[in-house]
Amino acid sequence: MSEVEIITDGGRRRRWSSAEKLRIVEATLDGSESISAVARRNGVAPNLMYLWRKLMVERGSVAVIWDDGVTSNKKVRQMEDRIRELERQTAEIHIRIALMTRFSALGTAEIVRVA
Repeated sequence: MSEVEIITDGGRRRRWSSAEKLRIVEATLDGSESISAVARRNGVAPNLMYLWRKLMVERGSVAVIWDDGVTSNKKVRQMEDRIRELERQTAEIHIRIALMTRFSALGTAEIVRVA
């Protein structure tokens, strides 16, 4: 007779830490067990396991670390876009500071002549 494992649900969602998610997903990468078997052994719904693994394979561990929640590709792209915009704004500010420093060194008469 085969052994049967019964998983009971307390009605609440479980919060998985980043370390737990990474450990569980890494257990599926060696190929010795099916993803479903690893999910069952760790008490994770198989569909959630597939999602964590997909996100980690596509985006690396960053996908399962932030806020101890799964971060979608869309959210990661939005954050990357925001970082690029902030970097652009920072570069623009540095250019303005350099120009103001250069013009202040020339003196007021030179600025009027250049303009």
